[in-house]
Amino acid sequence: MIFHVLTIFPEFFVGPFAHGVVKRAQDAGRLEIRIHNLRDWTFDRHRTVDDRPFGGGEGMVLKPEPVFLAVESIWPERRPDQPLSDRKVLLLSAQGRPFDQAMANRLSAEAELLLICGRYEGVDERVAAHLADDEISIGNYVLSGGELAAAVVIDTVARLLPGVLGNETSAAFDSFQETGHGEGLLDCPHWTRPAEFRGWKAPEVLLNGNHEEIRQFRRRAAREKTERLRPDLL
Repeated sequence: MIFHVLTIFPEFFVGPFAHGVVKRAQDAGRLEIRIHNLRDWTFDRHRTVDDRPFGGGEGMVLKPEPVFLAVESIWPERRPDQPLSDRKVLLLSAQGRPFDQAMANRLSAEAELLLICGRYEGVDERVAAHLADDEISIGNYVLSGGELAAAVVIDTVARLLPGVLGNETSAAFDSFQETGHGEGLLDCPHWTRPAEFRGWKAPEVLLNGNHEEIRQFRRRAAREKTERLRPDLL
């Protein structure tokens, strides 16, 4: 899979993708991340990408022209209001639909994703209306820009791709997945060595080697933790 990121801060992404499973997946050729500087599609000497909002108000708004030109340059066959079947343009903004595990699963089936990092007060609405295939938000809060959100989306989707995780079944038992423990519950609690630490013992059932009992215990524990911490998921 190929991820494209359109941003005015390309240097931001040096850190987030230089470690862990995403870095190993890139090195192994499982995925590719291409960072594009939005200012490369400007034509004035100041490389201006923003302007004041019509109607007044605080802040600055990203202009539509460089964003449209960038997407049409990265994907020449892409035209306004003409989505591609196996590639998606995603606008990251606080006004978008909530990003969740179900959406990550759907996006992992695409061949390429192009993520537009919003900035300032926002992005000209014509980008959302006529260029982006979807407008998404990673939570009910406001970030300074879409770069952090893009890193979250890429990491979440990347670990669902074949060969990215060391254990192919790991993602199936993640929190919120409909597979694994089922029902989109939180993942079950986990323990490791030592079996007793400061008087707190790991559950005996996890040490007895009975795989069916362990499976049933983990399912009950996942449901109990979900009821306690995220009852909205039930």
